[in-house]
Amino acid sequence: MLLVTSIIAAVLAIIFIKLSFAVIGLRRKNKVGLGSGGHEDLERAIRTQGNFAEYVPIGIILIACLELNGAPWWLVAIPGVSLIIGRLIHAKGMNTPPPDFSKRVLGMKFTFFTLIALAALNLGWSLYRLAV
Repeated sequence: MLLVTSIIAAVLAIIFIKLSFAVIGLRRKNKVGLGSGGHEDLERAIRTQGNFAEYVPIGIILIACLELNGAPWWLVAIPGVSLIIGRLIHAKGMNTPPPDFSKRVLGMKFTFFTLIALAALNLGWSLYRLAV
């Protein structure tokens, strides 16, 4: 079972929905059906949502692989929480006018560190399981 992954994926889905509603709201406010129409706030919201959609799936896949391969729950939960934190910080940095690049960078550092850690954890855990 993927209990820890399910919780992490559900939290990330809620964040994605919130980001999506922000885009929809700004599209309605600015009367823009496609693209950003030159509206900076809408462009930021679109890129925040897009960036989330680009990075989160691989994180969830790696988290699920780790859990499916029998890693302890805490070894699955820690990078999951780190991914959530990174994505929240990034979104906050992108959507606070003017964009707070220090938060944006910190959010991406959390995200990249988490993905690198998940790749290493999956390699290490898989090799450990093969050896045992």
